[in-house]
Amino acid sequence: MTNPPSSETLRPTETLEIENGLSLVPRVKLLLTIHRADHSVKPLDEWQLKRSLTDFLKSSFSLTVPEDDIVVRRFKDLKKRKRDDPVAHGALFIRDLGFLSKLSRSEILHGIDGGDDVKELEKKFLGWRRSVVDKTDGIELSLEGVKFRLTASVPESDDFDGMRKEWEELNAFGNRGYSRGGRQQQPDTIVLKGVPSRWFAEPRVSSKPSMLVTHTIFSAFGKIRNLNVAENDDLGKNADEDSGDIVSGLQCKIVVQFEKYKDFCTALKVLCGRSLQKQGSRLKADYEVTWDKDGFFQYARNETQEKSSRMPPLDVGNYRSEAPRRQSHFSRFSPDNVRSKRFKE
Repeated sequence: MTNPPSSETLRPTETLEIENGLSLVPRVKLLLTIHRADHSVKPLDEWQLKRSLTDFLKSSFSLTVPEDDIVVRRFKDLKKRKRDDPVAHGALFIRDLGFLSKLSRSEILHGIDGGDDVKELEKKFLGWRRSVVDKTDGIELSLEGVKFRLTASVPESDDFDGMRKEWEELNAFGNRGYSRGGRQQQPDTIVLKGVPSRWFAEPRVSSKPSMLVTHTIFSAFGKIRNLNVAENDDLGKNADEDSGDIVSGLQCKIVVQFEKYKDFCTALKVLCGRSLQKQGSRLKADYEVTWDKDGFFQYARNETQEKSSRMPPLDVGNYRSEAPRRQSHFSRFSPDNVRSKRFKE
């Protein structure tokens, strides 16, 4: 890409093509929780629930949502759960948003500049998403006479305005853990979880995520100060065996620290409310993205310095350091020697 993307010109329903054949495709995601709405003990039928929910979306919003874009997972310990506890959870994905772009454009007055145009589209998009959440949250679905109640909400990782409000409040009230050198610090680091490792790997070299490839991809948003890439099994460990999620061990976690606050905001806003797709692949990676609240890179540096200070003053000839063995496990993700020079600006 010749020019970095801008959150001021990118429409909320617009796909962004980035490096390595990857695309960020807009979608609406709702988290679902299913409770019983009567005294029946009949098990939940996932297929009937999906059919009933698709009918509701069709009649209420004229939306056609494939059943594959509705994920429902029953809790395994239903016999041990209380009657008021949820019986299942899941997610709803609305991926076809083309009608929103056409509708919004036709309602906007001609003659205003591009920035205002995007802001107006964004306002309408968020308003429409809010209406879908409000009408879906609390509905009751009758499945062959058995009633279930749904709660719906937007994930925190899809709510850019909510995250920005959070860090602005932390900054305003002087959170102790959110300062550097006694000064309040604006956030500059994003954390991305749940993307396929092979999409960030060097082709025909390895299936492991590459620092070089990842750096090239995220450099599209601005100059990078620090980067960390590591395998992430968290989502895989929490997934059911038949859920169809990416297999545990094939996902990675990416932490990117930008030089400028503006570039950080652009990257986070663009990543919110989108899925990652790879050219030639049918897989849609519905990742989680947030801002770094814990000072990832600062903590890593402090931990390294603390370990160094605790080293006993042993004779060099009899001393075997444990550090090389630990570093070798992460060397392909966080090289400190030759490869890091390739990223020097």
